Amino acid sequence: MAINLQKGQRENLNAQKFTIGLGWDANAGVTGGDFDLDASVFLLGENGKLPNDGCFVFYNNTTSPDGAIVHTGDNRTGAGDGDDEAITVDLSKIDPAIKEICVVVTIHEAESRKQNFGQVRNSFIRVYDGSNTELVKYELDEDFSIETAVEFGRIYNRNGQWKFEAVGVGMKGGLQDFLNKYN
Repeated sequence: MAINLQKGQRENLNAQKFTIGLGWDANAGVTGGDFDLDASVFLLGENGKLPNDGCFVFYNNTTSPDGAIVHTGDNRTGAGDGDDEAITVDLSKIDPAIKEICVVVTIHEAESRKQNFGQVRNSFIRVYDGSNTELVKYELDEDFSIETAVEFGRIYNRNGQWKFEAVGVGMKGGLQDFLNKYN
């Protein structure tokens, strides 16, 4: 049974292989344009920084250098129920130098389209294993009326145990803010 987390809550991950599913719905007719939300993953070392450019996994770099993280593709509309984008993780393959996996969702071309996360609803991140059993889920229920990027969650290694933390922290500079933070 899945554990529904609150912001800041942490839970052990008792699986080596799992999928991170992200989902959302745009409020209809808000800006007249489609919403294109993008999931990205930052693989961070002990210093909280990207060891190299390949450790930034997104729709144009779908696999981490160690093959442990695979982005399954870009959903440009968010249409339909369930996960809009997914990222598979195999912790048995992860480079030992990686200590943290940050999962971020950004709105593509948010500034020119005049879009923000306040116009997005039903946002969530969930982690599920190979048998489709949900391990943890975090539903983003805050109003991010000016933010165009949100760190949904992070997976981190503490004393040999991988844990998931529900983060829910937004930024208004989009993906570039996260690139600046982690580079």
